[in-house]
Amino acid sequence: MSARITPTLDRLFQPLGQCLTPEVARALVDLRVDSSLQNKLDDLAERNTAGQLTAEERDEYDMYLAAISVVTVLQSKARLFLASRE
Repeated sequence: MSARITPTLDRLFQPLGQCLTPEVARALVDLRVDSSLQNKLDDLAERNTAGQLTAEERDEYDMYLAAISVVTVLQSKARLFLASRE
């Protein structure tokens, strides 16, 4: 995923701070994948590094990376929101 996408996502979600409540922000910050999905991500990452993914697996892995980028930006916005309320 391109490093340029994160600033774009950051701008896209800028208005989110106006919609957050403390409860929703905390839930976003605490959001984690379940162990089964984490194991799948770890396997795909290892096999990607080794160049062993099929085209279908590479597409799946890219989709996960894109989703993780979105969640990361949302969590960042939530942390900033919570910090501004302290």
